[in-house]
Amino acid sequence: MRIVILDGYTLNPGDLSWDGLKVFGDLIMYDKTPDDKILERARGAQTLITNKTPLRAGTLDALPELRCICVLATGYDVVDIAAARAKGIPVCNTPAYGVDSVAQHVFALLLELCRNVVRHDASVRDGEWDRRGEFCYWLSPQMELTGKVMGIVGFGNNGRRVGELAHAFGMEVLAHEPKPDALAPGYAPFAFVGLDELFARSHVISLHCPLSDSSRALVNAQRLASMHKGGLLINTGRGPLLDEAAVAQALHSGQLGGLGTDVLSVEPPQAGNPLLTSPNTYITPHIAWASVRARSNIINITAANLRAFVDGRPQNVVNPLPQ
Repeated sequence: MRIVILDGYTLNPGDLSWDGLKVFGDLIMYDKTPDDKILERARGAQTLITNKTPLRAGTLDALPELRCICVLATGYDVVDIAAARAKGIPVCNTPAYGVDSVAQHVFALLLELCRNVVRHDASVRDGEWDRRGEFCYWLSPQMELTGKVMGIVGFGNNGRRVGELAHAFGMEVLAHEPKPDALAPGYAPFAFVGLDELFARSHVISLHCPLSDSSRALVNAQRLASMHKGGLLINTGRGPLLDEAAVAQALHSGQLGGLGTDVLSVEPPQAGNPLLTSPNTYITPHIAWASVRARSNIINITAANLRAFVDGRPQNVVNPLPQ
């Protein structure tokens, strides 16, 4: 079997191994594939592996030998799954590979907003402690999470893990999930509430819902106005979940006390993005998922997906094929 990885560099810039995939056939790996090279590189492959390289209907039409597509991520919007289904090509993703990585990044952002560790470290190195001559000082209010309310929008694997960590910090946890009845039992002590109630009651809000027409600009001026003044917002979901102009305005006015985000509406950010100059804002370059363990999990899950496909029982298929 000819297997082509179209864009493997971000997942594995050299610190991991692709050996687990080589046992299934002839493996060819490209760091990145520009749009005008997709067809050239994909021709003849029985399996294509992609992260962010798009595989649209027209491309699939030109690849008669293609039998399987593996996505090196949980999200699969880079593939036209309807077109793949029509051709009998299973599209297999990698679910739940980085639950702990994402949840811990949420708290890295949140704790920085609460304690401003980097700012205080910089001031010490600049001589501020010596100039003050006191045994301690602080440049910002030192906020404890104990007793605060954490609102989690989207209570899948990532959202639930964030809720568990929040509860361990002594926080009350509110969750919003469009279909809470479909969740497995045992979710106490988390309370499921509507979006409006969640925004009104939460001191911290963390976003873990998928991007859709209904969730685009979910955090808007109206919802920001309903929050506790000085509340905190964390986004490790998708950039367009925020109305970025409204969020920046709320940060400047103090209605929103701080933002920690790993994602933006356009990545890399365009000049003029209002969040780049908003106060008390921490932006990381889409790395919540990228711990070594999580990236290794993606390769291992992809290998398991390939094994299942070869054995005639594809798994993690996001476009179930007709029986």
